[in-house]
Amino acid sequence: IESKLVFHDGDCHGKKVRWKVQAPTSVIAKKFNCFDYSMRGNTHFIVSRQWFELLGDSDQFTITYTFGTHTAKHIFCKFCGITSFYTPWSNLDGIAVTLICLDIGTFSHVEIRNFDGKNWENFYNQNGIALQSKIHSTK
Repeated sequence: IESKLVFHDGDCHGKKVRWKVQAPTSVIAKKFNCFDYSMRGNTHFIVSRQWFELLGDSDQFTITYTFGTHTAKHIFCKFCGITSFYTPWSNLDGIAVTLICLDIGTFSHVEIRNFDGKNWENFYNQNGIALQSKIHSTK
């Protein structure tokens, strides 16, 4: 599977919140079964925060929602309500980008894996998700 880094463009439904992310052309996205993610249909992958760039005046169109420990930052477009990216609790130094909000034409391969968010503590401790925002060199 190809792992070359490229820039992928992303945005919300109304295109008011626009961004780009540097990520491999082949990614594994996660689909969680927990209440919040199931309701939003969020399938995402995580990158290092330094690989993410919010474009133009997009920040003026965002609003942040938190719950529980208020650690994760769920960022919504004020106009269309879409969460196209957010800061996940598992990777505070990273950004989770919502797969459906990306131009998929820049990917060579996308695999979607189901993850057990209903049993988050066990999942978090056993799967290495906290490492996903760490920068890995590619050849």
